[in-house]
Amino acid sequence: MPSDDLAAALSKIVGEGHVLKSQDERAAYAHDRLPYANFRARAGALVGTLPGLVLRPATTEEVCDIVKLAAKCDQPIIPYGSGSGVLGGIIPLQSEFMIDMQRMDRILDVDTVNNLVTVEAGMNGEAFEDALNAKGYTTGHLPQSLTISTVGGWAACRGGGQESSRYGKIENIVVGLKAVLPDGQMMEIRPLPKRATGPSILDLIVGNEGTMAIITELTLRIWKLPEAEEAMVFALPDRAAALDLARHIMQEGMHPRLVRLYDEKETLGRTQGIEAFGARPVMANIVVCGAPAIVAAEAGIVRGFAKQLDAVETETRPFDDWRAKRYVSITKQWQDKGYFNDTVEVTVNWSHVNALYNAIAEQVKSVHPDAHFSAHWSHVYPEGVCQYMTLRLPPMDQDEALPLHARLWEIAEGETLAHGGSIAHHHGSGLFRGGWMDGEHGVGMDLLRKVKSAIDPQNIFNPGKLGFAPRYGAIDPYRDRSGDV
Repeated sequence: MPSDDLAAALSKIVGEGHVLKSQDERAAYAHDRLPYANFRARAGALVGTLPGLVLRPATTEEVCDIVKLAAKCDQPIIPYGSGSGVLGGIIPLQSEFMIDMQRMDRILDVDTVNNLVTVEAGMNGEAFEDALNAKGYTTGHLPQSLTISTVGGWAACRGGGQESSRYGKIENIVVGLKAVLPDGQMMEIRPLPKRATGPSILDLIVGNEGTMAIITELTLRIWKLPEAEEAMVFALPDRAAALDLARHIMQEGMHPRLVRLYDEKETLGRTQGIEAFGARPVMANIVVCGAPAIVAAEAGIVRGFAKQLDAVETETRPFDDWRAKRYVSITKQWQDKGYFNDTVEVTVNWSHVNALYNAIAEQVKSVHPDAHFSAHWSHVYPEGVCQYMTLRLPPMDQDEALPLHARLWEIAEGETLAHGGSIAHHHGSGLFRGGWMDGEHGVGMDLLRKVKSAIDPQNIFNPGKLGFAPRYGAIDPYRDRSGDV
């Protein structure tokens, strides 16, 4: 079908005003917040292409009709939440059409008997949480991107919120959904507490990043807002002690609202003027919540563990400052100053976390004399932890910086795999992590490719992401950072 005819047919589905065609309109959808894409944008370049068109459906039925027409015309498409991702998951590589989900922005039902909420995928995260809070509930999923992300985007990228140690990650919160498959069929997974009916289809869809299905509606668990909480800030003698504190808490069976540990560099920037950190340079912020009696008991247990590790409890100012700014991106502040700032979040077992940190820190020194490396640990579990690292190069010529930036990523991801960890905790994989997906999954990646091929034989759903094949030619942004793709 000629492009003008296809645009006209799509206009009949979503309405003429919801097919965006101009270059300026399409340029707004050309990349997400992938730092590498931002570096390229500073030089007036794209990592990929502009989308061919942008479509703004209002219902699941309209998404089904768009997909059916796209399949008939062999037109690749990419679902778009609000562009808050940082791995290039929505970057068009060959002028794909974008499906902007943000008109689908309603809460459809709040079920206070089963503690479930059903919401359309395009609803803004902050608006969603505010609406639940007004009814006395929380979904417990509070990513740093809360104000600029969508509920569907959380599920599509298999995200993790800042309070995941209590409420779980998004895959623990989503219990049902509706999604559109590459042939235009709508699939519904009913929201039930448990199934033993074969492999989990829900888990195949949550985290698929638009490569196998377009999520249009979600049913999630909700919790009543806690009656009480207590925040504790500790100064600890070293990283090992801080990590042991978190491990003891989680392996004791507790569910703290928040655990945030900072290495020496990140502690220093947050604790100026607090004497205890002079001798104990590593900070732990622990928050427990719930019924008052539970809070008192858990706070006592935490303080007992902290005392065994030679910790000193301090004022809560560092935590209060963090909470006031918890949804503000520090990465963007550095990028706006011309730095090449990026973050990489990985997971690793407790038994390997110190060795992983030390291996990456040592290798970063060799990349550039002024290269910055620091880390914090803000998602902790009984078996291990998410290590969230900041990597930064000073302002310099882009041709010099991009190969160094590539090397920093190779160190972080390569060492993670070498230490038995996972290359991603909550940002997803998108375009940028594709080169490490085989190392992550091994033979399992072959299985995922077969599933992708079976579900989407035309490869029209977000091709080239998650380590899956693009439609035309090889695209490898990991070894060639010129951006000429």
